[in-house]
Amino acid sequence: MFMFSRSICCAKLNQLSTFETLFSNLKTCEYRIYSREKAEYANVNWDELGFALTKTDYMYVMNFTEEEQKFFNGTLTRFGNIEMCPSSGILNYGQGLFEGLKAYRKEDEGILLFRPQENALRMKMGADRMCMPSPTVDQFMDAVKKTVLANKRWVPPYGRGSLYVRPLLMATGRNLGVKPSSDYTFLVYASPVGNYHKGDLNLMVEDNVHRAIPGGTGGIKAVTNYSPVYKPLTEAKAKGFSDLLFLDALTGSNIEEGSACNIFILKGNVISTPTTHGTILPGITRKSIMEIASDFGYQVEERAIPIKEVFDAEEVFCTGTAMVVKSVASITYQGKRIGYKLGAETLAQKLHATLTGIQTGLIEDKLGWTMLID
Repeated sequence: MFMFSRSICCAKLNQLSTFETLFSNLKTCEYRIYSREKAEYANVNWDELGFALTKTDYMYVMNFTEEEQKFFNGTLTRFGNIEMCPSSGILNYGQGLFEGLKAYRKEDEGILLFRPQENALRMKMGADRMCMPSPTVDQFMDAVKKTVLANKRWVPPYGRGSLYVRPLLMATGRNLGVKPSSDYTFLVYASPVGNYHKGDLNLMVEDNVHRAIPGGTGGIKAVTNYSPVYKPLTEAKAKGFSDLLFLDALTGSNIEEGSACNIFILKGNVISTPTTHGTILPGITRKSIMEIASDFGYQVEERAIPIKEVFDAEEVFCTGTAMVVKSVASITYQGKRIGYKLGAETLAQKLHATLTGIQTGLIEDKLGWTMLID
């Protein structure tokens, strides 16, 4: 934050009639500077934030039409409902994608985005698989930045949450037959959020329902990936579990991921995570944690992990944009429960502190992951 130096101002004392005038001007200038740069915050109880929608001020909308054959004329509009034809591809055939990223408040009240280009590239990869056009990386980044800045009073104060940003890519053309849409809408909205999972993370292994199959869409953020797990997830939560851990569809013996998070196991100096071979989402937090852990001196492996190895692990943790990094307290499989190390001395806590330190500007970003937008 900029402040006038009294010594600099005093060098111009001969241009002013009295020291009182100088001091008065100095206080007025400083007051104006602080007033202009003081962050404005929405009326929110930041300490009570969970992971749920809080309506913010603006959203960003950009369209692709059959005539134009490109996304064009993106605009900010007030947050609210959208109109859509009942025969649109997103409603009838699930032709849609979404992304998730966060904006963080720094101690000096500036705002940082974390690796937004990775989200843009992942959306393009998903769009190719779903036979959809995608915004360019520049269009994606511009839309995200404008959405965050238009809603910056909703970015929580430093250390008290983040602004979750949700880009959507939807087939909105009129389409009764089973085929790709002609028109598409790219929309970005945002909501302040707190912790995704509060309390301990207790997983139940799901061995009857599979989240993804080879050749399907498990490796992209297709909207159709998520509702099929609602039934087993609801049943698991009714039994007191936090989330599910899915197994691979081919052998039913290797772990894959949770309903919305990647998983890691630690044994000795080796950290292992399942390979993203088309059925597992290549998480951006996952990718970042792998790099940080390697810098810490750990051997990081991507490989098939049999479920039996999970019970020999010293530590297990999950990663995701919403979850960030969180230790797993226990995993239950076919009636057998195993507990894991928790607390301040865990690797998960160390990784969490390092990652969030980079995301909020507390730790120097030597990797170029963050983008200052305010």
